[in-house]
Order: sequence, then structure tokens, then C-alpha cells
Amino acid sequence: MSNILDFTLIEGIKCFSPKVASAYDDYPDEGFDVTDEYAETSFWVSARTRLFKGLVKRNLPPSQKARFLEIGCGTGDFIKHLRDDKKLEITGSEVYLKGLVYAKKNQPDVEFIQFDVTEGQIGREFDMIVAFDVIEHIDDDMAALSNINRMLGNDGVAIISVPQHMFLWGPLDEIVKHKRRYSRSELKQKMEASGFKIRYTTSFVFFLFPLMLAARLFDKKRDNSDSDQNALSKRVKFSPVVNGVMGFFMRIDEFLVKLGISLPYGGTLVMVAEKGTPTSR
Repeated sequence: MSNILDFTLIEGIKCFSPKVASAYDDYPDEGFDVTDEYAETSFWVSARTRLFKGLVKRNLPPSQKARFLEIGCGTGDFIKHLRDDKKLEITGSEVYLKGLVYAKKNQPDVEFIQFDVTEGQIGREFDMIVAFDVIEHIDDDMAALSNINRMLGNDGVAIISVPQHMFLWGPLDEIVKHKRRYSRSELKQKMEASGFKIRYTTSFVFFLFPLMLAARLFDKKRDNSDSDQNALSKRVKFSPVVNGVMGFFMRIDEFLVKLGISLPYGGTLVMVAEKGTPTSR
């Protein structure tokens, strides 16, 4: 059943879910400050941006102008890499206003809206909807996936990424308020129950996975008495040398995904899916 939301204007931004705009229950508000600061230098951000941009380009419907929505756009960093594509009509949504303040400041020509995807739909159809590392923050991930499906037009495509493997769970997941990490079978089941037809699945952070696993095991034994902001900064900021080396190995992952190879395991799970009819809710 559809639930079309109305909006109210707050600080010049259309807010479809104003009651939660400043709650920060599912993501730390200081995380937006850290993300905005390190987005330009992080090997991880650069690699995921290149990967996701490639997946978007390869899976866009053949229409002349594609309506594109990013759920959980944060500070708008990914949209920044798409905004010059004249084939895209871009909307960025974020549940928390703080991320949108950064996004609107840096990209005043892009439409940004405040929206909790678990509450309903915004009354428009899109050709592509993406949610990169978002639904793991949401208690009712099935509601989010079902509403994403409903907001897609005919032949619409969704691209979803999530953190993978619960055995990697550690302090960083708790700091950024993850609710879960996913297995491939769990995400597939939830996507299909929400009406999606899976087109392509792959893991990411494949070649660096042994190092990631070792780092996660070590992290569980670290002193975690820092504030969340300091603890987050320590875990996501790296020296230029480390960034360069890590970035090299991430490009191997990118190359294999570009060839259409499905990498069997990694720190991140990605699914590309087509709109279908939900079997639940």
C-alpha cells in the first residue's frame, strides 16, 4: 500500500519527515563533519565512488533523461561526481538535516530533500534509486526496500550496497550505529521479498579482505575510551602512503567488477536489481 508523504520547508529544504530531521538516532551527527573533511583524500571513498559511478552508468535505463534519486546522500559527495551528466535529473535525500546543510552549501544547483524512506514515498517516480551503505542503519530495512521499489518507475533499477559479514562486526559498526552487517543470502531474500529481481551481485574490498579481517580483529582489542568523533577519525583517516597502497589494491576490485565478475566475498556487498512486484507488506 502506498503512503505518499507531504513536506514542510525547513531552512529552505523540503522536509518529508521533519520529526526525525534532527534526531541522529541512526547515524552520529559528528560523522557528517568527519565525512566532509576526509572525503577528498580517503582511498575508500575514492574507490567506492569510482565503483558506484561505473555501476550507475552501466545500469541507467536507455531513456533520454533519467530521474535519479540517492537515498542517504549524506553530505552529497557521491552526487558531486554525477552532477555534470546531462542525462541525469538528480535528487539527493538524507534523513538528517546536518548532512543536507553541507550538501546544499557545496551544490546549490542540486535538489536535496529531507526524507525517511521507511515512512513512505515522496510522490514521484524515478528511473534509478541508489542507497549506498544506508539500509544497515535502518531498523526496518524491509520498509525501506519496499518503498524504494514503489518509487521506481517501470523498468526502474535500484543499486544497494551494505556492509557484509557479521563476523566483521566491531567497534566501528557501533560508532556509526549500524544495526547489522549482511550476508549475501539475507540481502537477496529481503530484496526479492520487496519486489526486486536481482540483476547482478558482487562483493567489494575483495583483495584487501585479509587485511580488513585482521584490522577488525585487532580493533576489538583496542582501547575504545575515546569520544565517538575521535574514535571515528582514527579508523577512517590514513596517511598519504597508506592511502596510495590501499587505493592500488582497490582498483583491482574495480577492474574485475567492470568486467562483470562477481567477487565472492569482501567487506561490502552490492546488488543491482530491477523493479518488480513486492511479495510482502
